[in-house]
Amino acid sequence: MYIITGGAGFIGSALVWKLNSEGITDIIIVDNLGNSSKWKNLVGLQYRYYIHKSELFKLLQNNDLRINTIVHLGACSSTTETDADYLMENNFKYSVKLAKFAHDNYARFIYSSSAATYGGLVESASNQSTAHYQSLLKLRPLNMYAYSKHLFDLWLHNHQMLNKVVGLKIFNVFGPNEYHKEDMSSIVYKIFNQIKRGSLIHLFKSYKDEFKDGEQARDFIYIKDCVDVIFWLMCNKSIAGIYNVGRGIARSYNDVAAIVLRATKGVYDKSQIRYVDMPPNIKDTYQYYTCADISKLRAAGCKIKMTTLEDAIKDYVNNYLQNNYAHLE
Repeated sequence: MYIITGGAGFIGSALVWKLNSEGITDIIIVDNLGNSSKWKNLVGLQYRYYIHKSELFKLLQNNDLRINTIVHLGACSSTTETDADYLMENNFKYSVKLAKFAHDNYARFIYSSSAATYGGLVESASNQSTAHYQSLLKLRPLNMYAYSKHLFDLWLHNHQMLNKVVGLKIFNVFGPNEYHKEDMSSIVYKIFNQIKRGSLIHLFKSYKDEFKDGEQARDFIYIKDCVDVIFWLMCNKSIAGIYNVGRGIARSYNDVAAIVLRATKGVYDKSQIRYVDMPPNIKDTYQYYTCADISKLRAAGCKIKMTTLEDAIKDYVNNYLQNNYAHLE
């Protein structure tokens, strides 16, 4: 039996899609659907059943369940969330309780940390160095979401559990199944919809001399590559520790805009881009450059070939977005 928390969300539902493609359907999906449209991500997927996240620990009291692996992707992922008590309860305490269950019941535990935990670490701002546990104390998250994730990493370290679990610091992931994320959806999704509406593409101005407008850069990874990596880690049970999940290549927002324009209209026209002021609530904590160092992942034996940004955006736009088809099935 496999438990996927956040299983109706972006990465979680894509992982269920990946598991189905490998013939695995003995899955419990845990989530909180609420009024969100993310239930649509579950249509077409095969799984044992769905339960609300508040009911999970009651279910786990059933001694007849044989849990093979828990992939914990369920969390509030909003970097602008200001309710610190909610984030502590939802992202930290819930994770601790689930990790304890996995440890006590000999279940493999894979969880989503966050690349945002690197925050103000100077050396990570330039190259996002691998997150060996020795560097955890150096990290300086810049928002409460990242801090709640960082606290769980530290809890595992302090309880000598990092050598028994797998943590994922996933960089900027994009692709099908993200449509419900609204403001937290990827820049690829936002740019496509701006083009579709006939409006200008909006990118943030730069407030640092070393970066021109739109030259802020991110490590963008396609959702299909992301779940391939997670599945590989699920299969290789001797591997433990915290791993960056990205392509290992940073690309600018200007690059992304140009690629989406070519995928939708066949041409790149810089006049369609407008640089706008950055919202005051993120201006002081905005990261201008992220790039995953995936050498630790490669050293562990992961040979998955990451899709180029051009090919990934082309697949996303041509096979999903332009067909008004936003789901993996």
